[in-house]
Amino acid sequence: MDYYLSLRGNSGVSTDIPDPSAELAELLPAIQRLVRRRLRTGLAQPRLRGAQIELLRLVAARPGLRVSEAAQELFLADNSVSTLVNQLTKAGLLRRETDPTDGRAARLHAQPEALARLADWDARRGALFADQLGRLDAADHEALAGALPALRRLAEGLREEAAS
Repeated sequence: MDYYLSLRGNSGVSTDIPDPSAELAELLPAIQRLVRRRLRTGLAQPRLRGAQIELLRLVAARPGLRVSEAAQELFLADNSVSTLVNQLTKAGLLRRETDPTDGRAARLHAQPEALARLADWDARRGALFADQLGRLDAADHEALAGALPALRRLAEGLREEAAS
């Protein structure tokens, strides 16, 4: 079994009585890493880092977002987001415009290539999950569907705590 999928408990050592919170905390990032690895194979463009993708997704969803707003939304320092903006602007994926109401601030816009890359990634990710979910039985589908509301509440709780 793959290392990332065999982890149990906080120590990474298998136990007879699994700790669901520790297993969930280990399994979610493991799934994310495995998905990223699968989707990176065959990419023609240079690979983007996670924080770069998160920023592009945010700017695509909220065109005209300020750097400071992006930093707050992503829970990153302003200078970290500025670095990401510089990298993505240099790569031709992001456009920075001076804010007409405040000449010191910049408004961010995703370039068409960035939108195309995000759409391609989303389509490939959707196909990967559809394929993998198609291999599961009806009981697993029901279990996963039933877990989604709880996972959303977990994400919302973590987000609220991070914001306070």
